[in-house]
Amino acid sequence: MNNEYTNKIPAFHSLRSVSLKLFSLISDRLNVSTAYVTRRGETAMTVLSSYNREEEIIPEGYSVEYGGTYCRLIIMKDECMMHTADLTKDLITRELEVTSQLNVKGFLGVTLKDLEGNVFGTLCVMDREEKQFTEDDINYLKYMADLLSHIIDLDKTKYYMGFLSVPIIPITSGVSILSLQGIVDENRSEQIMADVLQTAAEQDIRYFIVDLSKLIVQDDVFPNVLINMIQALQLMGVDAIITGVTPAFAMSQFKHINLENSSTKFVTNIKMALDYIGYSLVEK
Repeated sequence: MNNEYTNKIPAFHSLRSVSLKLFSLISDRLNVSTAYVTRRGETAMTVLSSYNREEEIIPEGYSVEYGGTYCRLIIMKDECMMHTADLTKDLITRELEVTSQLNVKGFLGVTLKDLEGNVFGTLCVMDREEKQFTEDDINYLKYMADLLSHIIDLDKTKYYMGFLSVPIIPITSGVSILSLQGIVDENRSEQIMADVLQTAAEQDIRYFIVDLSKLIVQDDVFPNVLINMIQALQLMGVDAIITGVTPAFAMSQFKHINLENSSTKFVTNIKMALDYIGYSLVEK
């Protein structure tokens, strides 16, 4: 496996969320004003999430060419970490353009890897004042990086599962079934929309049967992507037929579903959907 991550990999929503919750703890424990996670791209290091206790030193989205970053120095070291009491006085870091831009002194950073040992980026802290970091401080930050490694793998798993969790089943020429199962989150929503519309276009689909019997609704809110998907299919000349709507589901979602102005057909099950479009299942 390639030892670096590129922008073709997921957005790492869980990593962002968890790291933001940890930053305050890290800041208090190490007595620093700023903590952040970077992601290693093909040519640059980009700040994925950040915490600034008082003033904004490192904003999210901040990106620096790899060769001019502290992250490169961290990743290159055998011990996978780098620290200095004053970046402006250190023989190596004082020459970097980023040092004059940020105007910070105390710095500690460790390499952030996934569970397979591939370099993802770095976990770093910094402060306007000089800071002497102890061995305990270094071990503490490494421990936090190890914790985030598990979150990286969780995000990767969710991302790749997304490619396997859009079960589109061709029934006959012009007819396919989309069986939605589990929770439809933001990442999966994008994949569902893309796969359904691409299938409809490539296979000249006339009818898309969307089965909701295994769908899990979070926070009692019907996923907007399904409404958008149905409307997009209609614009493409594809009729959407919804099945698997239980009475309890219908009652809980009545106020959320905005399909009253569409021609969407609702039926009880897949058999009835096939009957509606003129097909039937015949046992041999």
